[in-house]
Amino acid sequence: MTSTNHDHPRADELPPPRTEEVADRVYAYIQPDGGWWINNTGVVLGDHAVLCIDSCATERRTRGFLDAIDGLQRQLGRNGGAGGGGGARMLVNTHQHGDHTNGNCLLPEATIIGHRRCREAIQATGILRPDGLWEPVEWGDLEPAPPFVTFEHRLDLYIDDLVVELHHFGTAAHTTNDVVAWIPEHRVLFTGDLVFNGGTPFVLMGSVAGSFVALDCLMELDPVVIVPGHGDVCGPEAIDVAGEYLRFLQQVTVEARDAGLTPLEAARQADLGSFARLSHPERIAGNLHRAFAECEGARPGDPIDVAAALFDMVTFNGGRPLTCQA
Repeated sequence: MTSTNHDHPRADELPPPRTEEVADRVYAYIQPDGGWWINNTGVVLGDHAVLCIDSCATERRTRGFLDAIDGLQRQLGRNGGAGGGGGARMLVNTHQHGDHTNGNCLLPEATIIGHRRCREAIQATGILRPDGLWEPVEWGDLEPAPPFVTFEHRLDLYIDDLVVELHHFGTAAHTTNDVVAWIPEHRVLFTGDLVFNGGTPFVLMGSVAGSFVALDCLMELDPVVIVPGHGDVCGPEAIDVAGEYLRFLQQVTVEARDAGLTPLEAARQADLGSFARLSHPERIAGNLHRAFAECEGARPGDPIDVAAALFDMVTFNGGRPLTCQA
């Protein structure tokens, strides 16, 4: 099967980012169209603290997010927010990828919090500017700013009296260092890229098997509102879609290995069925590299040839750089 490329609008045709209040003083900052390098972020506003959940891929997009927080602060009758200098500030990174961390440096007074492996990964790679694999982007003036408060499994943050629980589920899933922000009082969950609402799941740098563990943990939290890493605010049905896709991926892997196919050959022959409606179907090529490795004994998060997998995704995409409107 050849690539089922979706038609993507130009950057100037995308709707502007929007801020949605998902609970009292808890906001999702949604960036359409949620494609490659266009992530969601979040903010929790207290009387004495501001918590940001992730930054953005580029200087322009991160500054837009900070301006939105300043606007929320003004609506609440305060002077300045995350972009203007008012209030104690914290920034949580849900994982290491540049669309969620490149803009960290634009919050110089924030306490940056993340998993230990998130810090290690950003220190190793720096700012990601993957032009060539993706269409060119104006990244802006950015420098690496990894978390400097790290944890392993669980950390509680308090925004005034509101607890925000940070959880790492002890396995690799989207990456080795996925962290979710759970607000039990409101049953609101910021999942990072454990959930793509409307997008194809992506486990190249994590694990298929570990993703099932993480998705089960998400369901056990029993959220009502989910802010995914990409796509519109949704409910737990998006977790079900991710699980269904990963089971499909495992079945494709078994059949392809029995037939002696490579990951790229398997991706081209796979019938995506209902999953063809998800954006970025080329991710199946990268995902199959991870699924094949696990069938050969790789443990969740073990290093594999990521460059080869990304090249196969470009090949699956007709040899064109992957669409990116960041």
